[in-house]
Amino acid sequence: MAQALIAVKNLIKTYKMGDTEVHALRGVSLEINSGDYTAIMGASGSGKSTFMNIIGCLDKPTSGEYYLDGIDALKMDRNQLAEFRNQKIGFIFQSFNILARTSALENVELPLVYNNKVGAKERKERAMKALTSVGLATRVYNMPNQLSGGQQQRVAIARALVNDPVVILADEPTGNLDSRTSYEIMDIFQELNEKGITIVMVTHEPDIAQFAKDNIVFRDGSIISNNKVADRKYAAEEIKKLPAPDLVDVK
Repeated sequence: MAQALIAVKNLIKTYKMGDTEVHALRGVSLEINSGDYTAIMGASGSGKSTFMNIIGCLDKPTSGEYYLDGIDALKMDRNQLAEFRNQKIGFIFQSFNILARTSALENVELPLVYNNKVGAKERKERAMKALTSVGLATRVYNMPNQLSGGQQQRVAIARALVNDPVVILADEPTGNLDSRTSYEIMDIFQELNEKGITIVMVTHEPDIAQFAKDNIVFRDGSIISNNKVADRKYAAEEIKKLPAPDLVDVK
């Protein structure tokens, strides 16, 4: 049997808040395989963000095991983890997290600046390729204030792709976007996944979760369901059902 790309076993995360203990994760075990596209859902405080922070190597559990790409992520020190994150994980956030005074190209190049195996020429070539893959070939020198919200999120996706990560972790990637732009981002995600890229996405929107292959629901620090999406939606088809952009009311 193939080794899982992400394997967590009995993850427990407990926070101390004064005299109170908060149990953010209560023995979570889960495997995500290479090529999966998983949406993680749950109410605020359900544990989904804590779980994403741990698999993103941004936090460590109180106890449990976590292997990413066959490597024990919990045995690394801070510097090793930083390098590991940069090599293995691409992050996409709700607020885009791109630098305001830096061009699209320079934003996408940023993860490669910390990769001493990549020179300036290759860095630019890889950033251009990533931007082209998300439909921004003509916008590479634009500053963020010259880009729409959807275009800024595409820059963030390109930045997540540029280091050829083994997994993309997306935290509410459509949270600040309108329906059409959200579906366009989901279309990019589905295209990337068809090419074999593994995606784990947190979303509170059930319709966005329908674009994934699997839905996992957290409640009170535990996984309460983990199911294949029965009626999976395809973003390219959903976009066709929307009103033409020039007919959309601006409010």
